[in-house]
This record gives sequence, structure tokens and C-alpha cells, in this order.
Amino acid sequence: MLNEKLRINKKILENDFEKKPIRDGFGEGLVAAGEENKNVVALCADLMESTRTEAFAKKFPERFFEVGVAEQNMATIAAGLGISGKIPFISSYAIFSPGRNYEQIRTTICYNDSNVKIVGAHAGISVGPDGATHQATEDIAVMRALPNMKVVVPCDALEAKKATIAAAKVWGPVYIRLGRAKSAVVTTEETPFRFGKAELLWHPTHGRQITKPDVLIVGCGTLIHNSILAAKELESDKINVSVLNVHTIKPLDEHAILNHAGRAVAVVVVEEHQIAGGLGGAVAELLARALPMPMEFIGIRDTFGESGQPRELIEKYGMGVGDIKEAVRKAMKRKGIV
Repeated sequence: MLNEKLRINKKILENDFEKKPIRDGFGEGLVAAGEENKNVVALCADLMESTRTEAFAKKFPERFFEVGVAEQNMATIAAGLGISGKIPFISSYAIFSPGRNYEQIRTTICYNDSNVKIVGAHAGISVGPDGATHQATEDIAVMRALPNMKVVVPCDALEAKKATIAAAKVWGPVYIRLGRAKSAVVTTEETPFRFGKAELLWHPTHGRQITKPDVLIVGCGTLIHNSILAAKELESDKINVSVLNVHTIKPLDEHAILNHAGRAVAVVVVEEHQIAGGLGGAVAELLARALPMPMEFIGIRDTFGESGQPRELIEKYGMGVGDIKEAVRKAMKRKGIV
């Protein structure tokens, strides 16, 4: 039974749950941020409709800049705006920004601690038919390594809206990672979003008595949905699993991760990203230093993607509900619990 204090959209446990592209939440959040602060501006690299900056451009045409297919120029222009009192949001496909303009982001934005928000849309393998050349699966690792950069990976459209509004209020470079495909709306309007603070979305209960979890799942992005489904299904096998939504990967909420991991026997990290350098790497670095324990990783394993439907690719590359359940069992087995 779900602890009623944990605010998730309970429809995700059914087959008729709402699906919405995460990028839609960014578009709504950008307009809201623009309404709240006149210094918010937006730049796009010829992908206004795809990245959902279209609504902002229509409402605030004097604060929108279409730079064309020139992501490197876009980053450099934004860097100047960001040190001049503006709050620029730049958007493109993640494979192009930060993929193509990494050096400009590093040198003109991060080195100057310019107040720029970088929005990478169509990230992850679930871009689908666009194929490997358009599937950014290394972007978290790239951005996490940059000094001054903050990294946020919303789990659904509602959280993307909240994250966008919050990013406009946080000083300095921020990278917001967005998916393309329609995905489950996991959270609700009441679900808390605090920049830099992880949120527990699932905890096993028996009646009103909260049990000690056997395994903690630490996840981000659209795979939070699969993580919650896996945790619920494992209850029938009397395996207790908690799910921690770490939407802010940098700065990492070390306190929350250590607090919840300290109540578990093992940790499984789930992300739609290369296993190397992403959320899994960040959590492993923390636990290796402060709380060594068995870990398993769900993600892309040192390979490129391919064309296919989003759900097919998630399953093929080992990120489905069944894969998460197996990782939980494997982590428990390493601890000597069968």
C-alpha cells in the first residue's frame, strides 16, 4: 500500500494514466518564468516548435531571439546576456546543445559563471526513430563535470515546469534535460519540487506501519515511472523497495541519499543515460566515500542506440520494469539476501 503522505499521481499504477511530453512542461514553465520576471529571455537554434519555446516567442516577441542553426553562436550570445542582467534560456536538441557547443558552454558560460539556462531537449534513447545520431546519452556526464554547472533531470512534464521556474531564480549556469516522447505524469501539482533536494516518491508500507526498505532505487527522468512500477510489483514477493527521485543531479542531495540508503541493504540507480558518468556515477562516488554498500546500475551500457519506438528501445537496452526488478534482486543477492 502506498504511503498517503507521498504525493504521486496514483493513476500511474493503472493502465489509463496520463501521458505528456516532458518538453511541454518546459514550454509552460518558460512562459510562467517570463511573466514573473521581465529579465527572462529565450534563444533557440531553429527548433522553436520542437523545444516548446514557441509560446514564449509569441507572448514576448521582443525577448525571443532565433539564432538559426548556430548552437555555438547561441551559447556565446547567451553568455553575454547572462552577465548583463538577463536570464537567458537557450534550447536545442541535447545532441547539439550541449553536444555541439560544449566548448562555448565551458568557456563563455561556465568560466564566467554567466546566468544562462541550457535546455537540452530530445535527450536519451527514447527519442526513438531519430536514431543514434540524435540520441544524447552522454550529456549528463558532460555537464556534470563542468565547474559552476547545475544539472536537473525532471521526471515528468509537471516537474519540468516547476524546474524551469525554479531555474530562473537560481544564479548561474543550469542544464535542464528533457525527453521527447510522451511519458507518464508521475507527480501532481502538490508534489514538492525544491531545487537541489531529492523527493521520496515511493515507500513500502503495511497498513500504516512503514517498513524498512530492503533496497533503495535512486532514479531520475522518465524511468522514475518504471522504478515505481517495479517497486510495487516486488511487494508481492515481499521485497520492500523505496524510490527516491533525484531530479537535481548537481548539486547532489547527499543528505537525502545517505539518509535513505542508510535504511536499506543495497542501492539500484536507474537512468536513461550511459551508466558511466551520470547519476549512477554521482551516487557511486558519494557511497564509496561515505557509505559503501552493494550497488547495481540500470542505464545504457557503453553503446550507441538505434532507430525504434521509445518503449521498444527502453526494453531492448535493459531499462524496463523487469530489468529493474532483476537489478533489485541481484543487489540483494550480493548482500547475501535471496
